[in-house]
Amino acid sequence: MKTTAALYRWWVRWPEWSAYAAAGWSLLYGVLGLYWTAGGSGFPFAPVHEDRMSGSVLEGSRVEVVAPIMAVLGLLGAGVALVMARGTGNRRVSAALIAVGWTMAAGLTLVIPDYTLLAVLAFAPLFLVFVFTGVPGEQEGIGDILYWHRTNLIIVFVGGLLWAAATLVYQRRARAACGHCGRRSGAAGGGPSRQQLLRWGRWAVAVACLAPLPYEITRLAWYFGYPLGISPDFLRMMQDTPGMLEIGLGCAVASALGGVLTHGLVSGWGEVYPRWIWFKAGQRVPPALAVVPASIVSVTLVPAGLMMLWTTEMRDSWALYVPSLLWLAWGAGLGAATVTYHLRRRGACRHCGLGSDEPGDDVRRDGVAAGVVTMGR
Repeated sequence: MKTTAALYRWWVRWPEWSAYAAAGWSLLYGVLGLYWTAGGSGFPFAPVHEDRMSGSVLEGSRVEVVAPIMAVLGLLGAGVALVMARGTGNRRVSAALIAVGWTMAAGLTLVIPDYTLLAVLAFAPLFLVFVFTGVPGEQEGIGDILYWHRTNLIIVFVGGLLWAAATLVYQRRARAACGHCGRRSGAAGGGPSRQQLLRWGRWAVAVACLAPLPYEITRLAWYFGYPLGISPDFLRMMQDTPGMLEIGLGCAVASALGGVLTHGLVSGWGEVYPRWIWFKAGQRVPPALAVVPASIVSVTLVPAGLMMLWTTEMRDSWALYVPSLLWLAWGAGLGAATVTYHLRRRGACRHCGLGSDEPGDDVRRDGVAAGVVTMGR
């Protein structure tokens, strides 16, 4: 319990340490860039056998070109992050630092990674089982799945998240706003109303639920023997590969269930537990219970979709290419719906004190709780 409490206290102080963490991450990769430039082994984007390739935009790049760039960007990034951590400068300097920070965050989180994060998220329960039972098939262990070319992309993705957090905090401080919630004392206007946020959220949820439909339909058709959008030979290859169609079906079912949960971002039962959840009925749903998993899924969908823009192998078959490309819309819609849900649900900031002291009152005033009870009967 003491360890959990200590981790929680450390986590809620993220505006204080995120810039230092981004600086440390950048320094590490800057040094590694120098090491690889000098001929060191382990360059994570070097050409490898196709069985070990990732889908990164940098996959197969030349070490003598990319490694020096990594070194320069890493070392400069460490300096920029440290400047962010120490405070704000004049308006022009702040604007430049913010532009650099968001560029780093977008590149590391959305552009360089591939589908690896999405696959790890989708198959996390299986990975836990494989740790104890071993990996079925020809693989000798987890290392044959999460090899260095893929593991590096996970580390790059984490670095992008650190840069996003550091830049967000710096941008808020440049506006004289709270680093935790972004609110400013005495700021004109209260922002979008709850009803306006709800309308925007409904449109975003519609996009997030419609975008994965082609993926779900094609995988369902393949499982039942219909070569929708693919050649009969390709379908026979999947049928002859143990577990391949079953994995596709499982992903389609998980996607559909995720769509049901996505509706909770704009539904009453996403704010107050309905009666059919008897042990929590009538209690408020903790916002983090929806915001955290939805944020993780949305931010991993985008790089998986962007990967399709420079991956040419699957363009001959629309059923392989288009559904994956639509992950971009899926991630963007889910992300927008999550943001509107967060803005509707957030209460008073524990650090600056701004905002409503009783966020639950907003739910009751709008009659959402009454609607949830009715729906749960």
